[in-house]
Amino acid sequence: MKPRNSLRRRIAVAYLLFALGSSLFLAAIAIVAVEGIEVHLVDHRLAEAAAWAAPRHAGGLTVGMPAGLSFHHGAAIPEPLRNLPEGVSDVHVDGIGLHVLSGTDASGNYVVVDHESDYDKVELAVYSMFGVGFIGIMLFSLFLGGFIGHRFVTPITTLAAAVRDNSSELPLLERNDELGILARAFAVHTSELRIYLERERLFTGDVSHELRTPLTVITGAAEIILAQHDANPATGAAAERILRAANEASACVNVLLTLARSRDRIAHPVTSIEQIARAETERSQPLVAGRPVALRFLGGPAFAIAAPPELLVAAVGNLIRNACQYTVQGEVTVRLAEGLVRVEDTGPGLPLAVRATFERGPIAVPGAGSAGSGLGLALVRRICEYLGATLTFSERDGGGSIFEIRFNQALTKN
Repeated sequence: MKPRNSLRRRIAVAYLLFALGSSLFLAAIAIVAVEGIEVHLVDHRLAEAAAWAAPRHAGGLTVGMPAGLSFHHGAAIPEPLRNLPEGVSDVHVDGIGLHVLSGTDASGNYVVVDHESDYDKVELAVYSMFGVGFIGIMLFSLFLGGFIGHRFVTPITTLAAAVRDNSSELPLLERNDELGILARAFAVHTSELRIYLERERLFTGDVSHELRTPLTVITGAAEIILAQHDANPATGAAAERILRAANEASACVNVLLTLARSRDRIAHPVTSIEQIARAETERSQPLVAGRPVALRFLGGPAFAIAAPPELLVAAVGNLIRNACQYTVQGEVTVRLAEGLVRVEDTGPGLPLAVRATFERGPIAVPGAGSAGSGLGLALVRRICEYLGATLTFSERDGGGSIFEIRFNQALTKN
């Protein structure tokens, strides 16, 4: 069944309405013409007969009427035809339709009767033909509108399906009409977009590969420093910070490498979101140590996602770490709901500039906020787009922010 806003339906309805309007206009003209012909053929015929017969009857002459017509005067007028108004009247006597012209001359009333007029039958036949023609025109216009709509819309839907499916070769390119122009414009735009995305993927992959070597060196050096038992506490603390930052950078590089690959070329193991959220909450506890901020995992309905675990860890972990970083006091809570992860905080909230751009594009405006506005949130958003999930933001009652990652039901495994 076609939807109400279907272009095919609109075209068919347009043809039907055009045919209806044209038929009604022609029907009105036909009615006027038929009635005019009736006046000319019947009324004028009776009037001419009366004008010829009345003087002859007044002069005492024999009134011989043409076949089908009769003239009656005074007392000779049949009872059913008496007391009729002057002019032409349609009278039925014993089931027979008569056209009767009533008039008055110097010697009294008279009537002229048309006994054998077939005009009513002709009129009925004409109206019947118009009715049959009207129905035929409606059916034909409906068929023609549907046919033209199908011929017009099918190439468009074929082109739209090819663009949606990212087909390597679009249809209709050889056509010389407007659809061909549209198809070629789509082809050019799709080619440019494909080249751009491939260039971005290659750039991300190359940069990530180049970063792996220095990060490995930094991690190794930090581990060597920590392994030296005679190192002073300040050096050990700095080494721990270096090692932690290097590990986080390595994890970010792995995420970028994964995002640079096609989704069809990477594994999608079933991963427990509850385990990831709990582990990332514990991992972020050092960020709130010594501060009036409580970081808690409140649990919720357990579910799993068929997706690369490193992407899920990065998405959930970045939201939690950003909330902890920008919350001065209060609490940061992590909970699960049906198919989603919710991170709430009591921080100052997102800046207005970041909030305005949150629904429009990547968040890259610096500023204070409960979830930050730098690489962390931008990376979470890119991961969500890659996985087909949705990242939403809302203000928390009493101050703070609420971020939710809502996963596609097709990936959710209970």
